[in-house]
Amino acid sequence: MSDLPNCPECDSEYTYEDRDLLVCPSCGHEWSPGDNVAAAAGPVVRDANGNELTNGDTITVIKDLKVKGSSTVVKVGTKVKNIRLVEGDHDIDCKIPGIGAMQLKSEFVKKA
Repeated sequence: MSDLPNCPECDSEYTYEDRDLLVCPSCGHEWSPGDNVAAAAGPVVRDANGNELTNGDTITVIKDLKVKGSSTVVKVGTKVKNIRLVEGDHDIDCKIPGIGAMQLKSEFVKKA
């Protein structure tokens, strides 16, 4: 068995060495073994239940959310795939099926 660490982005166990870098074939992330992964990861974002969210996660909306400037509503139970975490008041960037690109607050979602 290999003693290489799992990918810090997607937690894949199939990492390999390429010269002085470690590479994940699943997501394409490259990093050097000495990197402080926690510092480079960005802000820690938690959902309504306290679970830590990461880039690429799938989430579920737990409350009806009105879309600002529109009469549409994001319904409870809407699943959103492949989120991206950002800094700011609305800390999740995503694309909601049928609505489009949006920013959400992590307090109104749970990890699926």
